Amino acid sequence: MIGLFNDGFPPIMDGVSLTVKNYAYWLNRKNENVCVVTPKIPGIDYTEKYPVYRYTSIPIPMRKPYRLGFPRIDLPFYEHICKRPFSLVHAHCPFSSGELAMRIAHNQHIPIVATFHSKYRDDFKRVIPNKTLLSLLVRKVIRFYEAADEVWIPQAAVEETIREYGYKGKVEIVDNGTEFSGSENVQSIKTDMRKELGISKNELMFLFVGQHIREKNPGLIIDALSLIKEKPFRMFFIGSGYAEDELHQQVKRLGLENKIKFIGTLTDREQLKRYYAAADLFLFPSLYDNAPLVVREAASMQTPSLLISGATSAEIVEDARNGFLCGRSVAEFAEKLTELIQSPEKIRQAGTNASGTIARSWENVAEEVRDRYKSLLKRYA
Repeated sequence: MIGLFNDGFPPIMDGVSLTVKNYAYWLNRKNENVCVVTPKIPGIDYTEKYPVYRYTSIPIPMRKPYRLGFPRIDLPFYEHICKRPFSLVHAHCPFSSGELAMRIAHNQHIPIVATFHSKYRDDFKRVIPNKTLLSLLVRKVIRFYEAADEVWIPQAAVEETIREYGYKGKVEIVDNGTEFSGSENVQSIKTDMRKELGISKNELMFLFVGQHIREKNPGLIIDALSLIKEKPFRMFFIGSGYAEDELHQQVKRLGLENKIKFIGTLTDREQLKRYYAAADLFLFPSLYDNAPLVVREAASMQTPSLLISGATSAEIVEDARNGFLCGRSVAEFAEKLTELIQSPEKIRQAGTNASGTIARSWENVAEEVRDRYKSLLKRYA
């Protein structure tokens, strides 16, 4: 059995959770014996065609819906999972589930793959002011990756981050995918959804999808839009997070209530797909993300992204070809939006190019993942 271990799984809708879900779904479709191991979310039952093993957890303060897991104190679960005959384990985070995967790999003498998905130092900084403790935690994360048989990263630029943290070993690049890749009738979906949302023909629709946290810089979007509020646009925010209330207050303070709408968390993937299709431009000024799925999801629906030049997430975008790049300031972001509002054909062409250069199907990714697993198992044997 192949075990996919992560500290989150849908209905937690972040990129890593969706990556694990799509790995499991497509590996199962390809007749691989696969399971997911993750913290338990009260009230959630899974009907997947593969097992989802869950262990005791508690909510993380200020980080709803994320949970802190305790697999070793959940004795029935722990005894059961340790008896499962795994052939390979894949850890998608270095915390409770990753430590469990590492223990199983050592005890069963099997290979472990670990993917470096996130900028963990930024996560620690939010809650830990002590620099010494911060350095110790980052070092602990790197020791975890040093103990893995293979370390994967989802994008070439992510190597810079893991090297900065102190990792000196080899890394393998394994792209993320999107379940919307290859969607048909995108223009029809776009027309219908814009009509449903009340977007007029002369208005541009902007979209942000992701956690409403300061690290992703959603406040910059609102400040930039306040500088061009006379322009014909509508803005939609999808997601939730600890900064949600302050973003609402920011919109109210800047008088943008008739321009900006907050949708909240959207777990209906088909409905989310319609939002991506309806949008003209996906706004994502995050310096925090490594390889965000949302940029790929938008591209799969022919919606190009506006990103910050030099950001890790911007590596896959070539300015004015399959997306757009700008400086880090509010003024530069607003200036770029003004330029693009006046060039709808440029946006449309970039969206077409994005769908052909950025979007890759999860089925295709899973085929590569399966081949890599088999190669590792062969070498390990």
